[in-house]
Parts: sequence; C-alpha cells; structure tokens
Amino acid sequence: MTLADARRIIAAAEKKAEEIGQPMNIAVVDEGGNLVAHVRMDKAWIGSIDIAIKKAWTSRAFDISTKELAELSQSGDQFFGINASNHGQVMIFAGGVPLKRGGQVVGAVGVSGGMGKQDQAVAEAGAEAF
Repeated sequence: MTLADARRIIAAAEKKAEEIGQPMNIAVVDEGGNLVAHVRMDKAWIGSIDIAIKKAWTSRAFDISTKELAELSQSGDQFFGINASNHGQVMIFAGGVPLKRGGQVVGAVGVSGGMGKQDQAVAEAGAEAF
C-alpha cells in the first residue's frame, strides 16, 4: 500500500461523500494495519477521526468488512464480544472494507461520519478505486 494508492482511495471516497452530501473521515491502513493516510473533510465530526482509523484497522486485522463483523458479533453469534478485544480498538460499525490485491488483503479503508449505510457506501467507493 503506497501513499499514492491511499490518495487514490481517499479521492474516490471523498467524491462519493460529496455526492451524498455527508462530510466524512476517511482512513487508509497498510497490510500491517498502520495508518498510511487520513482525511477529515470540512465539517466532518472530530469524534469520527478515531472511529474511521479504527474501522480501517479492524477490517485489516480480521480481513473482513466491519459491516460483516458487526453482523457476526451480535448476541449469541460467533464473534459476540469481539469489540472488547484489542484494548477496545475493534469497531463493529459499517464502514471498514479490506483492500485486496491478487486475492490477498494488503490494507483497508475506514470511513466514519454518517449513518452506517453512508459510511459503507463511501468506503466501498474508495475500495473500488483501489
């Protein structure tokens, strides 16, 4: 995951966020879950900075979208309580999407600042640009 890759992902995600009229925080992490780039769009919530970064980290740490992880972590399901692991770093809200190259996860994008469906749509737009 290069900075150029991250910038392309963020640009596509920003475009989608502008289309839906929702300012977002957009974060991209590399294969090791390390932050490569983050953008806080004008008027995006400052409380969502941390969430976007953690969504990206979570998606890479488990190689699954945070939307899917959220579904699997409901009471009685196989990952119930996972959000309490990793010192509270695990996010189980939609908006984190793994980034794959050649079938292998090489990073992730995390988006926060809107409703779950909005975050997911913006993250997917960013992932498609990758």
